[in-house]
Amino acid sequence: MDAGDLKRPVPAADDPLRIAYLAYRGKPHCGGQGVYTRHLTRALVDLGHHVEVLAGPPYPDLDERVPLVTLPSLELYNDHFPMRKPRIWEMKTRWDVAEAMSFNTGNFSEPMAFSMRARDHLRHRTHEFDLVHDNQCLGWGVLLMQERDGYPVLSTIHHPITVDRRLEIQHARTRWEEFGKRRWYAFTRMQTQVAKRMHRVMTVSGSSAGDIAADHRVDPSRIHVVPVGVDPDLFLPVADVKRVPGRIVTTASADVVMKGLKYLLEAIAKLRTERHVELVIIGKPNSDSASTKVFEDLGLTDCVSYVHSVPDQRIVELYSEAEVACVPSLYEGFSLPAIEAMSCGVPLVATTGGALPEVTGTHGETCFQVPPGDSDALAAMLRTVLDDPGLRDRVGAAGRRRVIDQWSWRHTALRTVEQYRALLNETSRR
Repeated sequence: MDAGDLKRPVPAADDPLRIAYLAYRGKPHCGGQGVYTRHLTRALVDLGHHVEVLAGPPYPDLDERVPLVTLPSLELYNDHFPMRKPRIWEMKTRWDVAEAMSFNTGNFSEPMAFSMRARDHLRHRTHEFDLVHDNQCLGWGVLLMQERDGYPVLSTIHHPITVDRRLEIQHARTRWEEFGKRRWYAFTRMQTQVAKRMHRVMTVSGSSAGDIAADHRVDPSRIHVVPVGVDPDLFLPVADVKRVPGRIVTTASADVVMKGLKYLLEAIAKLRTERHVELVIIGKPNSDSASTKVFEDLGLTDCVSYVHSVPDQRIVELYSEAEVACVPSLYEGFSLPAIEAMSCGVPLVATTGGALPEVTGTHGETCFQVPPGDSDALAAMLRTVLDDPGLRDRVGAAGRRRVIDQWSWRHTALRTVEQYRALLNETSRR
């Protein structure tokens, strides 16, 4: 069936919308995509819309009012046994076979396989939804939904994964590792082909919009910025929790080059020679990464600890216990951890990578900024902040005010609905 064969009525301006939301993976309590999925879908339901989430594992943690359709994958990249080889008896569908074959070439095959499973599910339900919202999958199946099945499709691209690819290749430690990175990120060619044919793309910052236009060759007129939000009633200073002297907290949901954890660990190693300092990393260590090698080589086991798989309330407490929060990323499309830390009133030291200056505000007023990839500058800034309690209190309070004034999930949902209705109107004219 071609898109032109379907005559789809456009909902009235005040009609509730029926949204099929795609999340090819969505860890419940860490990782931007899982957090975005949970909070945005809940805020959309609060506005009176119907949202049904189609997701692959690990499945997102959703509001009880949001139905979840699970689309199992082969889970070749699970936390317990990553890069496992699938067995022949696991091949129950053609998309299982396609996922395994793509994986065997060294490619990250989840987005492609999930998109085709989602397309198979939705092609028989074309009159149950007004539109499809794709969250960063950009697989071939998403393109088929738009061009063959008649679905209006809005794609959220938090940032182009081509940026991750570029940074990972630049920081490869050996030729063999570089070859492996090039194979792993081969799926970004598919994402570019899909993205540039999407009728409407939504992203989270002006910085990301520029990168999407450049890397995915998307017409800038089809890219629309809707920043993400935070719940300031959840992420707030906890009155009965005392700051721990010398404690720094950071979030590393994915221990990859782009997150810059290696440079923060090097900065901690410099600071510990002159003072008591401890780093709490919200995330899970990766046994094979540059930051793990730095952690081992510098012997940081006595002052660096990891915390993972904890609920939001514990994350809020960890921010309230810290004297400083840090986002050392080489690049960010937005950075939920940055605004969550700021919302908790903890002073933030962040790099100027990607959209971080756009998000965090003015150096010395709402945050503290350093160049990305510079552990000496990071150590110097952390030292300055740790030594000045009055400065920490002032900037921490101003950072929280910035978040409250500019970001909430309700605001994100309202602006997302504006994008939905614009897409539906464009589709009806087309």
